[in-house]
This record gives sequence, structure tokens and C-alpha cells, in this order.
Amino acid sequence: MNAWLAIIAPAWIAGSVLALLSAPLGCLVLWRRMAFFADALAHGTLLGVALAVWWQLPMGVGIAIISIAVVLGLVLIDDERLPVDAVLAVVAVSLLCLGLLALTQLTDQQANVLGFLFGNLLELDWADLPLLATSVLVGLGLLIYIWPAQIKLATHEALARIQGINPARQRLFFMGVLAGFCAIALQAVGSLLISGLLVLPALSARLWASSPKQMVLLSLLIAQVGVTLGVWGSIWLDIQTGLSIVLILAILFFIALFFSKLKTLRFWSAERRR
Repeated sequence: MNAWLAIIAPAWIAGSVLALLSAPLGCLVLWRRMAFFADALAHGTLLGVALAVWWQLPMGVGIAIISIAVVLGLVLIDDERLPVDAVLAVVAVSLLCLGLLALTQLTDQQANVLGFLFGNLLELDWADLPLLATSVLVGLGLLIYIWPAQIKLATHEALARIQGINPARQRLFFMGVLAGFCAIALQAVGSLLISGLLVLPALSARLWASSPKQMVLLSLLIAQVGVTLGVWGSIWLDIQTGLSIVLILAILFFIALFFSKLKTLRFWSAERRR
């Protein structure tokens, strides 16, 4: 049992720490309607990793380069004739293909492709936790700093402008925090599943929350449950950790959706009886 705990404990702690940032950030992604952008950035991490390995740079530098390129690219290709969600979907798929091509053709990381795609928290050990915790704390600090302005922009952008909030600057701040999260979440759930870790707890919480604060707290709880069950499930089922975590979060979402629908049906039935 002690041998199992030595492997699982660092992974579970790392996932739980990561969830502290993913839950509130995921809520903000929903409120700002930027889920597709988060998906594009998440897929871009794969190309960032490939460039970092190829140029022998730190992984974070490669991801930062791609994140900046994605933001600038979206500004350049912006066209009112094209739906934003469709453009972001094309960008996400293109980055994923380029990342896979670069990883397999330009680097010697072919054996690690599955880990980059689906994550593997179980490879973390105790020595990795301080850096992860520090990165999450920095991310939380930045998120707390921009939170009031982001909430105002999400609820009423015109009023936020009158109050002196610069939407473009705040969007860049938000994108920076999101890119940083993608970099530190890569090992946990992989490039393909980062958006799932972000969005699923927030979506589940939105079904039951009656206020933004309640939504964040519920999202935190759901993310922690998903990480815990996902880490243990990956051991029992012998599958990739990221797959297990996101699958658990998806199951929790559909359970929440089912009971929310049931509650609504009961409410309407009671109203009809009256």
C-alpha cells in the first residue's frame, strides 16, 4: 500500500492544486464566452512543446511563443464574414496537426506523444510539486488581480468601458493567464483535454449555482472530485490519467444535467397542478 501511495499521492496533490486554478478560470472562460479560444490555445501547447524541444528551449518559452502567435494570428484573420467559433475551430485543428507533425518529424519525442496528448500525472514526483504549486499561486494571484474587471466585462461591456476598463488590455491579461494555465496543465491532462478540465466543472456548476460566487465554489468542488476519482481510476483501469480525469468530469456533468432536467420537470408539473 505504501508503494502505491508513493506513486499516487504526488499525482493526486498535483491535480488537486491544479484544480484550484482551473475551476475559477473555467468559470471566467464561460462568462467571457471564450471556450473555443481556450481550445485553440490548448491545442497550440503541442506545437509550443515541439518548438521548445527543437530549439532546445524551456517548454514554457515555446508555449508562450505559440500563445502570442495565436493571439496575433486571430487579430490578423478576423473577418466579419466568418463566424468566430468556426475560425477558432479551424485554428485549433490546424495547431493540433502542426504540433503532431512537428513532434513526430522534428524531434525525438515520438514515444512521448500520447503523454503530450492525454497527460500523465503519475510521472510527477514530490520534487515537482513546489514548482507546480508556485505556478498555480502566481496564476491565482493574477486571476484575482484581473477578476473585478473581467466580471464587469462579462456582465456589461459598455458599462465597463464607461468605468474606464480597457477591454483589449483585459483580454490580453486574461489570455496570458489562460496560456499559463495551458502550460502547467499539459502534463496533467494533455493538449487534447485541457479545455475539458477547464469547462466541464464550470458547466456542471452552472446548472445548480444561483450566483457567480456559488458557481465558482461548486466548480472547485466538482474539479476536486473529478481529479481524485480520475487519478485513482487511471490506476484501476490502466488508462492515461488525463483521459480518466476528463471522463469522470464528463460523467459528473451528465449526472448534474440529468438531475437538473428532472428538477425542472418536477417544478413544471407542480405548477400545472396548481
